[in-house]
Amino acid sequence: MSQRTASCSCGQLRAEVDAAPIRISICHCLACQRRTGSVFGAQARFPTRSVAVRGRATEFVRIGDEGSRATFRFCPDCGATVYYTLDVVEDAVVIPVGAFADPGFPSPTVSVYEERMHPWVTLPADIEHID
Repeated sequence: MSQRTASCSCGQLRAEVDAAPIRISICHCLACQRRTGSVFGAQARFPTRSVAVRGRATEFVRIGDEGSRATFRFCPDCGATVYYTLDVVEDAVVIPVGAFADPGFPSPTVSVYEERMHPWVTLPADIEHID
């Protein structure tokens, strides 16, 4: 079992995790590119029972390409997203990998929306590809 803490930039909002990730993925969709300010989003899913949230959060709901809802929780002070939930994935909390600020975090095993992937992005050789 792993214990990790994700936090916003100012440290006011934190998500403390005491379990290994269920799934670690990279998403190349345009919404994740806009949300992160990068060319993809990297995130890890954890069982809800293993995540303890501390601090204040503001919510933003985004409707995905297929009509599903994602509810993002971010710090009202610095604006950094610390965690989110997906209505199509019950009993899981999703945390952006960068919120852990841990270069030793395990690498992703799944890559989605690759039709929107920037051509210069290189992925791990053994990653599962989902378009």
